[in-house]
Amino acid sequence: MGVIDYISDFFSVSPATGKKRKPMQTVEIKVKMDCDGCERRVRNSVAHMKGVKQVEVNRKQSKVTVTGYVDRNRVLKKVQSTGKRADFWPYIPYNLVAYPYVAQAYDKKAPSGYVKNAVQAFPTPNALDEKLTFLFSDENPNACSIM
Repeated sequence: MGVIDYISDFFSVSPATGKKRKPMQTVEIKVKMDCDGCERRVRNSVAHMKGVKQVEVNRKQSKVTVTGYVDRNRVLKKVQSTGKRADFWPYIPYNLVAYPYVAQAYDKKAPSGYVKNAVQAFPTPNALDEKLTFLFSDENPNACSIM
């Protein structure tokens, strides 16, 4: 934590209430929506919350994206209050994962271009170091071509 972060904590407190302001964040929630009415109900429940700047609903992917000065858990509870089953968005883009076809990461229900956010899909932290050391080792016959 740097000096600027330390000083900014003092300025992020509102003088009237003395409470710390919530950080700007994007909350992605998975909600099953079947029709325009479901989509409208979910959008209206979240759009009127304090601190919400933008609400995007993608019915094809069953995804609601809320941007603003909000709390993740409050947004989830507000969406669940509509009677819909909602969870935090469990998927990440396909190109960010090293092993997308690992059993825990691949999901047939995932939207196209996404896989589950699973620990097994990411490479081990030392895997890159091992590859780099092998490039310049004496046991690698192609090491001279790299240099």
